[in-house]
Amino acid sequence: MTELSALDPLVQRAARVLVTDHLQVGAGENLLITTDPRTDADLATVLFNAAEAAGAKPLVARIPQLPLQGKLADRHLPNPLRSAMAESDCWIDLTFPYIAGSDAHDAALKAGRVRCLVAGGMDTTALAHLYAGAPLDAIYELQSAFDQLVADAEGKSCRMTDVLGSDVEFTMGKPTGRKPRRATKPGVSYSLPGSVVMYPDLESVRGRIVIVGAMHDWYGALERPLTLEVDGRIRRVLDSGPDVQLLDRALRRAGGGEYGHVIHFSYGLHPSARYRGNCFVEDIRVVGASAIGFGRPWWEPGGGENHPDGLVLRQNLWIDGLQVLENGLVIAPEPLAAAAQRALAAAAPT
Repeated sequence: MTELSALDPLVQRAARVLVTDHLQVGAGENLLITTDPRTDADLATVLFNAAEAAGAKPLVARIPQLPLQGKLADRHLPNPLRSAMAESDCWIDLTFPYIAGSDAHDAALKAGRVRCLVAGGMDTTALAHLYAGAPLDAIYELQSAFDQLVADAEGKSCRMTDVLGSDVEFTMGKPTGRKPRRATKPGVSYSLPGSVVMYPDLESVRGRIVIVGAMHDWYGALERPLTLEVDGRIRRVLDSGPDVQLLDRALRRAGGGEYGHVIHFSYGLHPSARYRGNCFVEDIRVVGASAIGFGRPWWEPGGGENHPDGLVLRQNLWIDGLQVLENGLVIAPEPLAAAAQRALAAAAPT
């Protein structure tokens, strides 16, 4: 797939949508953009330009690439950056591994001024797909409807399968809230449009999960799919090889020395997202994808964003016996399927 540059009109339009529509960055606001040596330089430039054109005061901060994300990143963050994070009105984090989930990130939010968009690892192609590929109103109509389905499913039995052999059952846990159409509230961390997170009751997860991509020390497609066996906790990773060694190390790091739980499932629903195998934030938003988090949940000591994720594509999903997804596509209930069709119809070819 051809990578798009900052000069591409689609990329420039997407940058305006992200900055002035989704984030509502206004004249006079201070916008911080954090990057590392592997950040797409064109992306930082086009976002800077969009903010400047809106009358904002953008600042690009480049730090060394973090070895790990979340709370494990804290000791690697420059102190001046901590001040900039807390004193900005808006902050777009493009670093990958990302700063979100660190104590520094939490302190910046608690200061009550900054609103943060976690966009770690995004590039100009993902920007164009996620912010110019389909109208945000259509994406958020579908996302809101799926959020409501998940909220109504609390305590109900669920099952997720795929053609590679994933077959896992769980009880839907308590939802954490919906993603708003516009990211305007200070002190809040926001994510990119196009996915819904599902939290299971941790001890209820049982079965097999076959992943085709993983974020462990970094993110990438796997040489071949790997299978995880889960019975309340993750019990073992089948197969052997370099990918297994990396995943095993990441699982034990996130679980405090042992394998932890399945923290979350998700549903990717963005009709313009494309699987490329190298851009985590876009790959997990491909229609039918599920980003499955492993380790300790963020609400427990030692949890947070320092957990590995596995990627499943084209999932089937049943909630309380009703099949909602078939090969990744929404088939029921009818109002949700209709919203998915409207989002697909509104999407431009990519």
